[in-house]
Amino acid sequence: MNLKKHIGIALAYFLLVALMGVLLRLFFVTPVQLNFKYILHAHSHTALLGWIYLGLTTLIYKIFLSEAEKSKLYKRIFIFTNICILGMLVTFPFQGYALYSIIFSTLFLFASYWFTWFAIKNIPEHFKHRFSWKLVKASLWYLVFSSIGPWAIGGVMATLGTESIWYKTSIYFYLHFQYNGWFILALLGILFYILEEKSVVFKAEQLKSVFFLLNFAVIFTLFLSVLWFGPPKIIYVLGLIGAVAQILAFYELYILIKKQCSFLIKSISPQGLLLFKIAGVLLVVKVFMQFFSAFPYMADLAYRLKDFVIGYLHLVFLGIVIPLMLAFLNYFRLLKIPKSFLWFFLVAFITTEALIFYKAFAFWLGLPFFQNYYILLAILSCLFPIAVGILFFNQIKSFYLST
Repeated sequence: MNLKKHIGIALAYFLLVALMGVLLRLFFVTPVQLNFKYILHAHSHTALLGWIYLGLTTLIYKIFLSEAEKSKLYKRIFIFTNICILGMLVTFPFQGYALYSIIFSTLFLFASYWFTWFAIKNIPEHFKHRFSWKLVKASLWYLVFSSIGPWAIGGVMATLGTESIWYKTSIYFYLHFQYNGWFILALLGILFYILEEKSVVFKAEQLKSVFFLLNFAVIFTLFLSVLWFGPPKIIYVLGLIGAVAQILAFYELYILIKKQCSFLIKSISPQGLLLFKIAGVLLVVKVFMQFFSAFPYMADLAYRLKDFVIGYLHLVFLGIVIPLMLAFLNYFRLLKIPKSFLWFFLVAFITTEALIFYKAFAFWLGLPFFQNYYILLAILSCLFPIAVGILFFNQIKSFYLST
């Protein structure tokens, strides 16, 4: 089974995500005869469930499960998952959250449960006590746990409506455990697998502390996601405790792996190393953004100025999760990273993030807001599909050459 083909499919979704991102920008520039929210739903679902989900599950299969000799079952799961993704892709843009899109998104939840069961049941014995698998296993449980959000949305829409605080809370619940639980812990698990394979040994008590703090932080930073409606003060305190725990967790993690930096530099390609450095820097930014969001003034500011939230989500998705995943795909030879992709992607990311955050700061601090802002943002966003297109077609070329 050629997993490069699976990554090629994931990249096709990534390309569609980038194109839909440009389309969303065009809504603010020129009349578009489509529904903005519907396209936004398609954009976000395809990004999280098409590109990132397939990328991570392919990595997990290759690293931990390929020797289990269950390729036929994995292939069935992969095909079923893609049917669900394609179903969402063709229904969300035209109907938003409605019968058929809900059917496919619900089926996707079952696909994720299926993969989680498959991974936990078929993990080879010699992996079961590794710290890397412990992290990945926890990430899979967070993947399952995050699905409470989508299940709740249906009930909330049917009873309380989309204006209820529980509607947004259900969405934020889902996003929180996707980003901070499933994505981050899975990527950390892959990092520790690489270190373990190179015979790097850590003290058991250090690993235990990191694991506890990471999970404590994932659970308690959930409270940061509900500060937008002004809950009781205890919720702010719990969110702050989670944010502090997260800072401590990543500080301990840094102390653990900083001695291995020279090894990582030698083991990873220059492109992968650059992506690692970017993700590392932005991870620090992320945890401190979450820390400051625990304070009432900043929480209210983020609620009033949505660009802070959009910028944060893009920072985590485009600046941390995707760079790390690409670096790992490159390390395991599932993907080549052309330098041209890096330049286009980084210019697109840096400039669009700067504009998104500038708008938020401009409205907050009364800074000048220039007239052609949305046109410039749309133009710069066009660099994303160019970058991803380079990556996608390079992958297709690589796949056909290898066969």
